[in-house]
Amino acid sequence: MQIEWLGKALNNLEEEISYIANDDPETARVVLQRIHDSLVLLRDNPALGQPGRIHGTRELIVPNTRYLIPYRVKPQIQQIQILRLFHTSRKLPKRW
Repeated sequence: MQIEWLGKALNNLEEEISYIANDDPETARVVLQRIHDSLVLLRDNPALGQPGRIHGTRELIVPNTRYLIPYRVKPQIQQIQILRLFHTSRKLPKRW
């Protein structure tokens, strides 16, 4: 399946990686690689994440990080939509 990052998700990714990179560029690179690796697995295994808090979504925890990726599978167009990216220490919104 194809991965599509929605605008809010891309903004979240850029903000998180920039924040980490300000303190430790190497850690930012590692976190970005872990996110990438998780999405490579997700592309071939769309049910990898657990059922989401919001109907019709799923949630993937990025291994060895505290990041959560809510996503939606659109099988009719062979697409996985990345809805957002959150650090789990933050209060999650009621909708993505």
